[in-house]
Amino acid sequence: MIEILVDGASKGNPGISGAGIVIKKDNHIHEYSIPLGVISNHEAEFLAVIKALEICQEKYPNNMLAFQTDSQIVVDAIEKDYVKNPVFKPLLTEITSLKESFSLFFIKWIPSNQNKHADRLARAAIQTQTNL
Repeated sequence: MIEILVDGASKGNPGISGAGIVIKKDNHIHEYSIPLGVISNHEAEFLAVIKALEICQEKYPNNMLAFQTDSQIVVDAIEKDYVKNPVFKPLLTEITSLKESFSLFFIKWIPSNQNKHADRLARAAIQTQTNL
């Protein structure tokens, strides 16, 4: 089982955004800080999951994935396979498609104070864009 912590962050809403991803596999930790451009905070949260799934698809295909995020809206959308906001619909569709290639996919909400590692990486991605 691969454990994945994800977080999206924005400086402004919408604003310069980033995704933070922490992947734990076989006692190794892999960190990713991905710039996302100018989008809303919620879009950044969805894109953090998408980017993590893409990384796992490339590096760890056919594995079991256990995601954790502090975004309740993302967890609810994935669990219910439904979003009301039309901006999030294509993002949810992409997540649904990507997760099908894994033998098992779980996502769980965690409090923000348990997601500081991924949050720090997301904020670092924002910083790289503001220093240009």
